[in-house]
Amino acid sequence: MTAERKLVHIELIPIRWGDMDAMGHVNNTLYFRYMEQARIAWLDGMRSIIRAEGLGTVIASTSCNFRQPFVYPGTVEVKIFVTRTGGSSVTTHYEMRVQGEDTVCADGAAVAVWINMATGKAVRVPEVIRALLGWQNTA
Repeated sequence: MTAERKLVHIELIPIRWGDMDAMGHVNNTLYFRYMEQARIAWLDGMRSIIRAEGLGTVIASTSCNFRQPFVYPGTVEVKIFVTRTGGSSVTTHYEMRVQGEDTVCADGAAVAVWINMATGKAVRVPEVIRALLGWQNTA
């Protein structure tokens, strides 16, 4: 993670009883779903720009560090920070905590690559998206 990062989205996700595993806490695979759900909500906010350009994103890599388990009932607060904008990619960092608490239960990262939906090939992150993220002059 770089020192510079910009908060771009906060998503609140209720923990469902079915998210729990036999160990009595949220299954580790759900942390990736929480990050995904937050990322999709964030990108939906830019849907008109993305669709007008015929673009989409694919995930090139993702990771998660599990620090403290989530348990039912509760609400997960997922914060998304943009930490880097490359030529065709955006690196995001995630912090997940129980809503209203300070302790980070998990953190993670994902690299999203912008693609042309018709060709499936990587394209440069559009300038309008760079402007929204505050990284107009990167890579």
